[in-house]
Amino acid sequence: MHPMLTIAVKAARKAGVIINRSCLELEKIKVSCKGPKNYVTEIDQLAEKAIVEILKESYPSHSFLGEEFGNYGSSKSDFLWIIDPIDGTTNFIHGFPNYAVSIALSFKDKIIQAVIYDPSRDELFTASRGSGAFLNNRRIRVSKQNILQYSLLGMHCSTFSKNDVENKFNILADECTAVRRMGSTVIDLAYVACGRLDGFCGINLKPWDLAAGSLIVTEAGGLVSDYFGEQEWMNSGNIIAATPKIFSKILNKLNN
Repeated sequence: MHPMLTIAVKAARKAGVIINRSCLELEKIKVSCKGPKNYVTEIDQLAEKAIVEILKESYPSHSFLGEEFGNYGSSKSDFLWIIDPIDGTTNFIHGFPNYAVSIALSFKDKIIQAVIYDPSRDELFTASRGSGAFLNNRRIRVSKQNILQYSLLGMHCSTFSKNDVENKFNILADECTAVRRMGSTVIDLAYVACGRLDGFCGINLKPWDLAAGSLIVTEAGGLVSDYFGEQEWMNSGNIIAATPKIFSKILNKLNN
């Protein structure tokens, strides 16, 4: 395992300990709103601080972008750690065990290391650029599914039928076997990487939702793009991630 990835795994597991400990007393957790249907807890904040502390200890000159506290560190560094301490906070505060820690490292705007850790299942997804993707140290690949009608898709959208893109999500939902909206984009992307989902579509997402999962999917043999087949998904927040054959079919549906 790459040394930088090893440190990221250490940080993710530390956050996982904080999260799992808090699960025993969910009723005592302080919850506040950052916006409509957008929650944050003191555990999100504690987990992010723990992650940054570990990363900074090894890489004090790097930059950091966290969901809860924004930018940390040097603005001049080519290295940027992108952190989501709990993706799926709404699930977490309801005791619904579908949330994860996400840590990615970019170098000159390319993601080179990625960790997604699901503390409730003790599942660790990792990837280093050019070295493949792994689940608990076992190599993973995207599914071999090539027929949209037989595929299981994940989706993230504010509502079905709010705009043109999301209207097209309805078409995909009608044509595939089923759609899952599980409330954690990073887990959805990890599940595409290991073949539990055949594809994923998301809209209006943030860099910390996408950074780690995008590398894990591509290192597992999948394809990632925005809705036009371009690599602007980190800027637009609109993403397709899927096994190659399903990817082309989703792209076609969203552009016709």
